[in-house]
Amino acid sequence: MGWISLAFGVLSWICLLVSVGGIGANWGTQASHPLSPTTVVQMLKENGFQKVKLFDAEEGTMSALRKSGLEVMVGIPNDMLAMLATSMKAANNWVSNNVSAYINDGVNIRYVAVGNEPFLQTYNGSFLQTTFPALQNIQGALIKAGLSNQVKVTTPQNADVYASPSGRPSDGDFRSDIRDLMLAIVKFLNDNAAPFTVNIYPFISLYSDPNFPVDYAFFEGSSSAVVDGSVTYSNMFDANLDTLVWAMKKNGFPNLPIIVGEIGWPTDGDMNANVQYAQKFNQGFMNHISSGQGTPMRAGPIDAYLFSLIDEDQKSIQPGNFERHWGIYTYDGWPKYQLNLGTTKTGTLLRAKNIQYLDKKWCVLKPSVNLDNSKVAPSISYACANADCTSLGYKTSCGDLDARGNISYAFNSFYQKNDQDDVACGFENLATTTNKDPSTGTCRFGVMIIADSGIRYQGAGLILSVLLSLFLTLF
Repeated sequence: MGWISLAFGVLSWICLLVSVGGIGANWGTQASHPLSPTTVVQMLKENGFQKVKLFDAEEGTMSALRKSGLEVMVGIPNDMLAMLATSMKAANNWVSNNVSAYINDGVNIRYVAVGNEPFLQTYNGSFLQTTFPALQNIQGALIKAGLSNQVKVTTPQNADVYASPSGRPSDGDFRSDIRDLMLAIVKFLNDNAAPFTVNIYPFISLYSDPNFPVDYAFFEGSSSAVVDGSVTYSNMFDANLDTLVWAMKKNGFPNLPIIVGEIGWPTDGDMNANVQYAQKFNQGFMNHISSGQGTPMRAGPIDAYLFSLIDEDQKSIQPGNFERHWGIYTYDGWPKYQLNLGTTKTGTLLRAKNIQYLDKKWCVLKPSVNLDNSKVAPSISYACANADCTSLGYKTSCGDLDARGNISYAFNSFYQKNDQDDVACGFENLATTTNKDPSTGTCRFGVMIIADSGIRYQGAGLILSVLLSLFLTLF
């Protein structure tokens, strides 16, 4: 009987691993001073992430993932869809260079994400004609390369591709203007044993609708629960995912696998984007999926990638200033808050190692400068347009700074982004450097890290001289 008990114990342990599944992270690289790819891979592994989702196939990133054991979803940017949709040769070349070559080199590529939220309504239909043909051609290229069983195609979609007019998941269906296209894609994915990938963001609902019930965005029960027949939904995530499940079910695809490609909460740039809410949401999500029970309509483990791993100071802020603050880590690899992923013995996030910084000095407004100086306003505009001032604003991390603090923050952001070049702390003699850290309790005046490659900033001094000379002639 002893061996039976042992076998049962091992089986139970294996089932637990399967039910819990692995958690992934989105690794974006739109940063002025990115961490070394090898540093990021080490950080992913030490924190127990089992998989990573990328937005392109940048060589340094892919090479760092070689023999890491991490499962990789490699992305194809939207601006490549037209070429891949119209040229099978281009698709074959892309797969050869960005999938076959790296797999042969030890990268565990499992998925190719064709496009990124290409049917987002704000794109005004820009990718409606190219996404599906590109998806088909990439699948054809994978078949030709003999990889279609090992590597699956998918196309990450924003949750706005489906909706429920009543708010109840059971009334869910695909958006009317793209319904036929979505069903064609869903059928294609189903025929090729490939998953549907969706990005779900309760934060965006709260950001765009001031009347959205805050507690419904989290996982601690809600006074605004949605009742759908015999099912009560106490959080938006379950209701949103099940709306997709219903949309697929009523159209004949009840069992198509679903990947949650992005889910998370930003920490700055908006009154609802803060560390407290982000920790509450992400920890609530991890606790929610750790049971492996799934949602009311889709039982079983949830395959998900947290968005995102690291802040990116060069992301577009067109959707909102919060776009640069989705990371669970700061730009220099420090955890913003404690998050137990259930993957390490300590239950805490570990920081990146061996990070090198520039000198401990900051660029600030000179104490002698009068705020009504006519040069101040254009100087702030220039600094913020060319650096990152998204932490300044109403109820943001630096929202309590006074006028002089705001100006200094803008100047320092530009100075740090440009590697503390002396030219970058001029601003027509309004600014000066200091060795005294001007940070406050919630507002961090950063010191930039030494970028991994330096390629993007070679000749920074010369570029700055030209830019600032132009700036001075304009103002």
